[in-house]
Amino acid sequence: QVQLVESGGGLVQAGGSLRLSCAASGRTFSSYAMGWFRQAPGKEREFVAAISWSGGRTYYADPVKGRFTISRDNAKNTVYLQMSSLKPEDTAPYYCARNRVAGAIGVKAREYEYWGQGTQVTVSS
Repeated sequence: QVQLVESGGGLVQAGGSLRLSCAASGRTFSSYAMGWFRQAPGKEREFVAAISWSGGRTYYADPVKGRFTISRDNAKNTVYLQMSSLKPEDTAPYYCARNRVAGAIGVKAREYEYWGQGTQVTVSS
């Protein structure tokens, strides 16, 4: 069973930065792409960023391009999301997820099998 635990969320002023972390259990972390999603109240879960198993490919949603950076450390079984120039509209719980298929990478929530419990990011104006 894979467990994902996010941390690093909090309250920050607009223009500030936060770094989210997601620690994964299990020995197969380095074989799977990882993603970050967010879900504001009353909205559908939204893709934020994804990174391939090796870290060689990354994808970002248009609203966060140039402001967020996804990275991973396979030796630590951890994926990160560095968020800069935060805006109030970035406010949401953020979830990390592991792709269903080893080696594959996607931007849709249904392509991900395991999910963390979420960490709240709140950006004040």
